[in-house]
Amino acid sequence: MDVAQNTLYLTTPGSYVARDHLTLRVEVPVYPEDLPPEERVRERASDWRKVSIPIHHLESICVFGSSTISPPALQLCWEQGVAVNFLNDLGQLQARSVGVPDTSVTLRRTQFRAADDPGRCASIARQIIAGKIQNARNSLLRAARESDHPREQQRLGQTTEALAAHLRALGQWPQDQLCRPDALDRLRGVEGQAGALYFNDFSLMLKQQRDAFTFITRSRRPPRDRINCLLSFLYALVRHDCVAALTSVGLDPFVGFLHAERPNRPALALDLMEEFRPWLADRLALTLINRQQIGPEDFVQRDGGAVELTDAGRKRILKAYQERKQQRLTHPLLDQEFRIAQIPFVQARILARHLRGDLPDYVPFVPR
Repeated sequence: MDVAQNTLYLTTPGSYVARDHLTLRVEVPVYPEDLPPEERVRERASDWRKVSIPIHHLESICVFGSSTISPPALQLCWEQGVAVNFLNDLGQLQARSVGVPDTSVTLRRTQFRAADDPGRCASIARQIIAGKIQNARNSLLRAARESDHPREQQRLGQTTEALAAHLRALGQWPQDQLCRPDALDRLRGVEGQAGALYFNDFSLMLKQQRDAFTFITRSRRPPRDRINCLLSFLYALVRHDCVAALTSVGLDPFVGFLHAERPNRPALALDLMEEFRPWLADRLALTLINRQQIGPEDFVQRDGGAVELTDAGRKRILKAYQERKQQRLTHPLLDQEFRIAQIPFVQARILARHLRGDLPDYVPFVPR
């Protein structure tokens, strides 16, 4: 299996995408460096960068902020199965444009029936949470091995033991407990407790720039510090990939099992990305900080305390994220090597197989 994962990211405001036969013609404005972000509109551009991209080279397009795609270009994307995602400057998904899906209605009916069954929801949610906790624990174990500070090693060791206890407790849940009406809420409580343990020690995984990237707790909508801003942006990128993966196999990304359903909330994509947060998004954030590939100059603080990425910082993260997705890992269940870009699609197919009854349980991805 070779899943195309080429994504066009439009991060410069005022960009324009037009159609030229089977090619997208992209015009990106170049603004004076001293021009404030709020004044960056097409009329203020000092120059233009133009590039042509054959449509078959793309899997999706992510439009950040105020850029434009012409109707003929949108039609070409629909015809070729290229999804167009519109996000705000923080990376939050606002709209997704796709053609009429050629998917199996029977799979979606199976998904909806499972989502209405509290026992099935709890069973899948338990697997998702267990995968997330195991991946978080592995990250802390790695940090403990690499740490030169005995006290930090001891603290990290205590946290990993506590997470291991949560995993053992999840594994001992009998089937009758999963069918209880309060099972899903109890599972969410376990996830919350494990997440609190993990993030309490998150700063210990920082080897460089600890003062510049002080981390106290998770904050979002809006993020209140640099590291939360970085994490939120990376989570938005992973969420986009999970939406694309679920849609490609015929599942509805808005009907989930762990996350509650709300308008405009891709609950199933949020479910799928839980196992990816620690080993993909969090590890990349730590790598960027520890290698000093991103620094305080890549962030700005707005009135009210919200912290946002600069254009240069956003582009640097996107480049690192795309490079990371080209690395290869062996899937422990399939014993086959895939690019990281393919893993969400593989997991979406595993979830579909479970819903169809081909697999007894959903098996989350835990890298070796």
